[in-house]
Amino acid sequence: MPDVTDTDGLTVGQVSARLGVTVRALHHWDEVGLARPSLRTAAGYRLYTAGDLERLHRVVVYRELGLGLDRIRAVLDDSAADVTGALRAQRAQIAERIDRLQRLGDGLDRMIDAHEHGLLLTAEQQAAIFGPLWDPDWPAQARRRYGGTTQWLRYAELSASRGPEEWQAVADAVAGLDRALGDAMEAGVIPGSPEANRLVERHREVFSSYFPLTRQMQVCLGRMYEAEPGFAAHYDGVRAGLASWLRRIIDAAARAHGIDPDTATWR
Repeated sequence: MPDVTDTDGLTVGQVSARLGVTVRALHHWDEVGLARPSLRTAAGYRLYTAGDLERLHRVVVYRELGLGLDRIRAVLDDSAADVTGALRAQRAQIAERIDRLQRLGDGLDRMIDAHEHGLLLTAEQQAAIFGPLWDPDWPAQARRRYGGTTQWLRYAELSASRGPEEWQAVADAVAGLDRALGDAMEAGVIPGSPEANRLVERHREVFSSYFPLTRQMQVCLGRMYEAEPGFAAHYDGVRAGLASWLRRIIDAAARAHGIDPDTATWR
């Protein structure tokens, strides 16, 4: 590089400000031979000429389009380089990235809706899946009551990945469990018996479709089934007295696992 005065070109800082790239990037492009300043002052400062600046403009353009430095070097230095082909390949990669980001955005929208509403089903779909006694306001009530819990978080995550078919499978499992519970109570199955304990395990498995259910949490649900009118009406509608019987078999199974139902908490 010839020695020149500071007025013969632009400094690294001036080029950085003009092109909107970092000084670090300019130094790197210089080091790898992609875009080097042509001049140097007597004090040793490197200066970029108008020709250097034109090359840098092209580097910035191709860099913003997503081309790697080696591809940019080929485009700028190789007269036989297939510039159009390189740009078409980059365009295809960008299209794939846009599609991937769109799917990600759609997934985030579903997750947001699931956190805010619980079920991502219309009122008509809910009635068709869960039956005519289902109240579409129940998910909103559940959010108001449990929205700050880790269980609601897990429920929302599962809900975001489910459509009507998946929810129908969950509803069918719950209905099958209700029938099995009613039949067992009517047959005189005793709380604490192997058959009763198997039903308790089935209950925990089925309701883990909503969120992971520990034995202590299951005890809390058993209390709620018996104490809250809505739940009691549901189970007693299957068989008279089923809500209390279900609480008893849950409590008996909990005791068998060293849990005191009287002190069990939601954890």
